[in-house]
Amino acid sequence: MTTVLAVDVGGTTTAAGLVTDAGDVVTERQLGTHAKGPGTVRETIESLIESLQRDAGARPVGIGIGIPAVVDAEGGIVGEEAHNVPELAGVPLARLVSERFGIPAFIDNDVNALALAEWRFGAAKGARSLVVLAPGTGFGSGIVVDGRLIRGAHGFGAELGHVPVKFDGPACWCGGRGCLALYASGRGIAEAARARVTGAGGGALLAAASGEPMRIDAPLVFQMAADGEPMASAVIDDACRALGAILGIVVNGLNPEVIVVTGGVAVSLVALEKRVLACAAQYAFKRALTTTKIGIVPGDKRLSMRGAAALALYELETRRSSR
Repeated sequence: MTTVLAVDVGGTTTAAGLVTDAGDVVTERQLGTHAKGPGTVRETIESLIESLQRDAGARPVGIGIGIPAVVDAEGGIVGEEAHNVPELAGVPLARLVSERFGIPAFIDNDVNALALAEWRFGAAKGARSLVVLAPGTGFGSGIVVDGRLIRGAHGFGAELGHVPVKFDGPACWCGGRGCLALYASGRGIAEAARARVTGAGGGALLAAASGEPMRIDAPLVFQMAADGEPMASAVIDDACRALGAILGIVVNGLNPEVIVVTGGVAVSLVALEKRVLACAAQYAFKRALTTTKIGIVPGDKRLSMRGAAALALYELETRRSSR
């Protein structure tokens, strides 16, 4: 049985596991990403790997690490856009980890890794093309076409969370304007709701947050929208329309076999799937949309670990076949 060590780096929690080439998580560990203090994410990663390596038995063939950042995967270097783990920006992490543990190590954006997991083990197993949309705190995405992960020339490929869905929309954290992430990510939904209650004097949504706008988060907005609260309903309506727009862009632009919507916000979207698809129908070619398999799959750390494992297996196989 072939095994790899898989690490999913999050802004708050980092999870690692020993994973087989069939996608089974044999052993897993979690630590606070900055458990040893600010700037210590690399120590956290190496501590988790060291712990798992002791319990591995047979020697793992590689290490995969998914990072919430733009990544130069070929060079194994974390890009400057590493807002959740800024201490990793510019760090040649793949080389450092490989040298430390004596086996090949590979890094990539965490949602790119997640797309490989869905293609290799999950909802898109056997498909030739897949797009993963992952609304979480931010909004990530990943694309696999003909068995190849689409990274772009400099690691910015598949940054669909920063495709504009409203040209005159507000400024985004990325420096753009009207981005999808502003409307359909956890952070975007929360900030949009806070802006509405502050400007309009509150209402039931603000009361549900004990009168404190900063206590409004995406799950609360979804809950209040389900109860019919007008401000929350307006924010969730924008989120569904934005998701419909990006589905239209993906279906018309790439015509993939499978689209998977996952990530932290997906658990709240399951009940809204028909509504999101109805919005998508306003933007996508009808036959293209109806022949695309679209599913909403709530994400978790175990799935993300399988992504990092799929990354390591993908890179090992790709490099083996190119010799």
